[in-house]
Amino acid sequence: MAFSLLVFVVSMSISMALIPLMIRWAPALGMLDKPDPRKVHTTPIPRVGGVGIVLGALLPLWIWLPSNDLTISFLMGAIVLLVFGIWDDVKELGHYVKFVGQFIAALLVVYHGNLYVTQLPFIDSAAIDESFGRIFTVIAMVGAINAINHSDGLDGLAGGESLLSLGGIAFLAYQAHDVFVVPVAFAAMGGIFGFLRFNSHPARVFMGDGGSQFLGFTLAFLVVYLTQVSNRALSPAIPALLLGLPIVDILSVFAQRIYGGMNWFRATKNHVHHRLLELGYRHYESVMVIYSIQALLVIIGVLMPYESDALLLGFYLVICTLLFTYLVVAERKGLKVHHTKGDGSRPSLLAALASGDRLAAINYKLIQFLISMFLVAGAVFIPKVPLDLTIAAGVLFIFLAIRLLLGFRVWFLYLRLILFMSVAFTAYLFEYYPPSGWEGVSGFYNIFFGLLATAVMFAVRFSKTEFFQVTPLDYLVMLIVAILAVMAEKGGTDIAMVKLVIQLIILFYGVEVVLRHMRKLFNPFTGSSLAALGIVAIRGLL
Repeated sequence: MAFSLLVFVVSMSISMALIPLMIRWAPALGMLDKPDPRKVHTTPIPRVGGVGIVLGALLPLWIWLPSNDLTISFLMGAIVLLVFGIWDDVKELGHYVKFVGQFIAALLVVYHGNLYVTQLPFIDSAAIDESFGRIFTVIAMVGAINAINHSDGLDGLAGGESLLSLGGIAFLAYQAHDVFVVPVAFAAMGGIFGFLRFNSHPARVFMGDGGSQFLGFTLAFLVVYLTQVSNRALSPAIPALLLGLPIVDILSVFAQRIYGGMNWFRATKNHVHHRLLELGYRHYESVMVIYSIQALLVIIGVLMPYESDALLLGFYLVICTLLFTYLVVAERKGLKVHHTKGDGSRPSLLAALASGDRLAAINYKLIQFLISMFLVAGAVFIPKVPLDLTIAAGVLFIFLAIRLLLGFRVWFLYLRLILFMSVAFTAYLFEYYPPSGWEGVSGFYNIFFGLLATAVMFAVRFSKTEFFQVTPLDYLVMLIVAILAVMAEKGGTDIAMVKLVIQLIILFYGVEVVLRHMRKLFNPFTGSSLAALGIVAIRGLL
């Protein structure tokens, strides 16, 4: 699991570093998503986020995963989809051309990687012929690719839905002691987190077909591997719950198009997210509603993985039926959730707090001080530093020193990547290599993170810039933390891992706050980071 967390951090950092570059190059590359009647946005938005997601996920996997036919098939299939996705984002290809890339990717996995379905709900596995299983898997993978692709209609929607599904898949794979699915899922999750940093409403970038097709492909690939290889005792019906709402959404859209005599593949505004907007839900509310339903489906799948096919599909159909019944009844009755436009205003007390510049400055200084002390304390008090982290700390020390000497003239996100890696290493060392007598002071450690979390939430909630307005991403993060806490409480996962994930979320948000307010490149935060990396590198060699 520690290796998977490392993959996650590296993937997220690469994604977060690449996307701003791609945003700058998007106009020259012709990768702009222009408004049209079926879309929600009203100004051209770069659709280059998929490059960050895919490369962020694939680079660490290419370096660390063992090389075999299945790994190569997955990596090559992902590259094929990225190429076709970028081509479509530039040239607006028709659906049939995109199908070519999707079938190539699926065929690589099924026939070169030799991964295919051998058991289905309500059907005895002995009755499934190999040729049928392979053909079914290809069609199902293409269907999943298109389901995620078509769900990419609101800021943060497809990324958040995929993140929840990947989390459920990773959890079940972790319980099965699978060493392949977990790092692949964490790599994709890292790429998504790096992307969502720029995609929360109002989005600065879209993932485009290059990103959404990759996510659908990865989810389909991992679900098949999980149920057919990792743990064949899992119910064959569980993929419906793990993939969740996008599957029934696209089936519903196709049904409406067929009923209306329309082209199956012509884009329309009758997806669930479109219908919620028509009912008066605000943009962020629509996303949060869908996140909640997706989370419910995934949680049922995770908590009941060995139940009967009928029970699991029954839960899935009941929840989906309730959702669509609500949509149909509300549309026919002309119900509206809000009668006025806008996202609402803050309560007067909160607005008064938000306007306190001096209070905000003190809060920023507090965050900077807390993270700086965290880095230095980790470097000084950790009794043991593994060799791999010693080497990494030394490399980061050199890179950070060079970066500070160059000043603001060069790539700023290069600094962000180094600082993210630094706090991640320190948190990992504290959790898995605690100082002697740690039991007596661990309570203060928890108080430290509680104070840091409170300061970060204050900074995020009351920021005057668009960058830190409360978004569905904040809701998604809180949802993930709550799910992890429940799983840990039930003994379903490693408590140390859960604590580390929560700590990393708090620390990463804190680093973002510090970087957002940074005016001088060499300051107490960057100075303490440099000192901590140097101390860790030296102590690891002693």
